Amino acid sequence: MAIPALNALLESEHHLDFVITQPDRPSGRGRGLAESDVSLWCSDKKIVCHKPQSISETKELLQSVDLLITIGYGVILPESAISIPKKGCLNLHFSLLPRWRGAAPVQRAIEAGDLISGVTVFKLDSGMDTGPIYVQKRFALDSDISSDALMQELAELGPEAILESMRAIEDGLSPAPQDNSLATRALKLSKEEAEVNWNSSAEEIDRKIRAFTSSPGAWTTFRGNLIKVDSPEVSVTSLQPGAIKVIDKKFLVGTSTRAIVLGFVTAAGKQRMDAISWSHGARLTDEDRFG
Repeated sequence: MAIPALNALLESEHHLDFVITQPDRPSGRGRGLAESDVSLWCSDKKIVCHKPQSISETKELLQSVDLLITIGYGVILPESAISIPKKGCLNLHFSLLPRWRGAAPVQRAIEAGDLISGVTVFKLDSGMDTGPIYVQKRFALDSDISSDALMQELAELGPEAILESMRAIEDGLSPAPQDNSLATRALKLSKEEAEVNWNSSAEEIDRKIRAFTSSPGAWTTFRGNLIKVDSPEVSVTSLQPGAIKVIDKKFLVGTSTRAIVLGFVTAAGKQRMDAISWSHGARLTDEDRFG
């Protein structure tokens, strides 16, 4: 999510002094340490990259900078840190604040059926995404957009919003306070809530599957095993909730209203594959169902 903004900053008239990212983390079956995408970008661009292990290390790094910009960093910085940069701290947030403050704004917007999303650049304060706003950019949501696709679209909107905010700071403009009465919370996603309830309506399930693609991934069970599902489409066919059937070369699952067409599934321990091909290998019976 940060790479487009980093590229824009590197190409701008501003000086990108250094980048701070998360420490390398164990990854994969071998649990070897893996660098973040931001760390790899820094290596490629020959930009100094720091990976502080503590807030005190971060605060020491900030002593020399005019402005700090945070993008999906994953660490809440205390007031003692964000007060250090001479021009303050900006955050690029992937919603139209004050709607969807918190960890999962992109997913919650899709889950709720929002028609509009966007990005907000605001001045960091001690609250959770509560600071005054410099710039917002809006983005209309297609009815079939997934969280993965929306994240990419918003990441591309971010650089323009950041550079406009930096110009506003240079011009001495003040950010506008948020209307707290309009705030909603974008709570962190959990694997448990990613389970599909086929007794819900087709529209609710469609939004949920698209919202939870691909992390943690919407899932259900089949013959007692977990299976992830994605690329939904609401059909005109009706089936009993959880019932599965192939009709006209489409893989359908019943809901409380109309059936959902699934484009892809990922069975436990297997690669993602189109749902029709999976159904052929599963040798479906009339008694099989999801959930």
